[in-house]
Amino acid sequence: MNKMAGKTEGEQVIVIAGLVFKGQDCPVRDVVDNIGGKWNTLMILALADGPMRFSALRRLIPDISQRMLTQTLRDLQRDGYIARAVFPTQPPSVEYSLTPLGQSFLVLVKGLVDWSVVHHEAIRAARATYDAAA
Repeated sequence: MNKMAGKTEGEQVIVIAGLVFKGQDCPVRDVVDNIGGKWNTLMILALADGPMRFSALRRLIPDISQRMLTQTLRDLQRDGYIARAVFPTQPPSVEYSLTPLGQSFLVLVKGLVDWSVVHHEAIRAARATYDAAA
């Protein structure tokens, strides 16, 4: 048996920042796969200022379908980024808010937003140059 990076030959591994993970156990892949969608990041940003109801989130992100909004909220709740609170009104009202985990992720998302604003024109120019050459 040949050993490579401490793993058996043929075993799928990924090396990130000098750490070796089995392909299915890679924390980066697992987290980014679940948070990487365009709606997830927008939803985290939408909840940055405090709890919101479903209809308010839908108005804030008008191009998301009701089905996709529902699924995105469920995914974020499953991963622990948001909490869902149901209030005993008639009809029941539901509010979504960031959890402490969601708040900690928000710090990173805000950094990405700031970076995007600063570099957006350069990225658009690079795309235009690439597209013109293709």
